[in-house]
Amino acid sequence: FVRQDGLRLLGILDVQNTPCAREAILHGAGGSVAAGLLYFLATSRVKRSFDVGFAGFMVTTLGSWFYCRMNNAKLRVQQRLIQEGIKNKVAYEGTVMDPTKKGKQVSICPSCL
Repeated sequence: FVRQDGLRLLGILDVQNTPCAREAILHGAGGSVAAGLLYFLATSRVKRSFDVGFAGFMVTTLGSWFYCRMNNAKLRVQQRLIQEGIKNKVAYEGTVMDPTKKGKQVSICPSCL
């Protein structure tokens, strides 16, 4: 029995098994390099460029994390609705309550006309 531990960031966040964590950290790294480098090229201030780069990392990581988590939540809701619709279609197929026959006139009993 081999236990597979994922990559832990600062001993807290399991990047390999946490949804959106890997992508958010990679986006944050790119955002920090871009923000820090652009600020350094514009001002030539090393310490302030590091601060801007760190702020860029935090903002980009959190923004990417929340965007990804919101998309995952929306996708789960859509999947649940589709699964429920498929289950209902299977249950009601061929009956009076068949959702595919909504536009057609179906009477419950022939003598009721």
